[in-house]
Amino acid sequence: MGAWLLAWGSVVCAAAGAADLAVLQTHRLGGEGGWDYLSYDETGRRLFIARGSHVQVVDADSGSVVGDIPATPGVHGVALAADLGKAYASNGRDNSITVFSTGSLETLARIPTPAGLGPDFVAYDEDSHQVLAFNGKSHNLSIIDARNDRLVRMLALGGRPEAAVIDGGGRVFVELEDRNELLRLDLARAEVTGRWPLPGCDEPAGLGLDRAGRTLFVGCHNKTLLTVDADKGAVMDTLSIGEGVDATAFDPVHHQVFSAQADGTLTVLQPAADRHWAVQQTLTTRPGARTLALDPVRHRVYLVTAEFESTPTAPGQGGKKAKPSPRPGTFSLMVVGEAP
Repeated sequence: MGAWLLAWGSVVCAAAGAADLAVLQTHRLGGEGGWDYLSYDETGRRLFIARGSHVQVVDADSGSVVGDIPATPGVHGVALAADLGKAYASNGRDNSITVFSTGSLETLARIPTPAGLGPDFVAYDEDSHQVLAFNGKSHNLSIIDARNDRLVRMLALGGRPEAAVIDGGGRVFVELEDRNELLRLDLARAEVTGRWPLPGCDEPAGLGLDRAGRTLFVGCHNKTLLTVDADKGAVMDTLSIGEGVDATAFDPVHHQVFSAQADGTLTVLQPAADRHWAVQQTLTTRPGARTLALDPVRHRVYLVTAEFESTPTAPGQGGKKAKPSPRPGTFSLMVVGEAP
């Protein structure tokens, strides 16, 4: 216990000196369609942005559009299998996964998921070479072997999955948005090994993980973020964030947590005492900037949004509010980093 407390004390001291963040650059990307998740490619320093019917590929340094993956109907996100040189896009409208090369951006295959309806969040586990597509309509998980791009099994979840994280030890954590629960999955056994309630959380949406500190960060639509013990499922902190969270990420070097909200705020957390966390900063971004991607090497946060005919609002329990229409050609990328 003493060694753990000493290590946590070092983390707290390091985080206490963390600089405030600022929006460093804004790049106008344009292009058609709405958007959902974006993924950062550390090797190529590119962003893959789901745009409704296609995936936009953006150079993270220049903010230039460098490619496009077409024919991805209802795409929600992209999982990068860097070790295999491939990526996987979840197509919610036709219940399929598009496989493409991260080098040439050429489409390699299309994997149907007939028992998985509405694939949404998608992730890749490098240890097992498995792609995990979480299906919002059928409340289950499609597991794909990335070595041969075949669907190998389905796993029932008992609720509507939202975001998921992988701990590198064969365990996956996923939120159930309609049940206010957090599940722990064992990939090797393909079974649910933990089902934890999230008291004080309404519609969990964002999810981040501190692997070393064994802490999960759950962003909720009632303007709340919970920190949860990844081994016991116990809630440790309840913190205030903005409205309309859709993505949460953890920087393992700077020991910061980022939570992006549709109301135009980015909440930044830092460690406090005894495995607890506190709000370090609430950065004003732009309305609609509810999803993010993290560059863990240069410590940059990327957010996307557009200009709207009306102000974006968060989805509501039991049904989603009407989404405002983005103005054509205004889709943009924001780059957040340490203030100069």
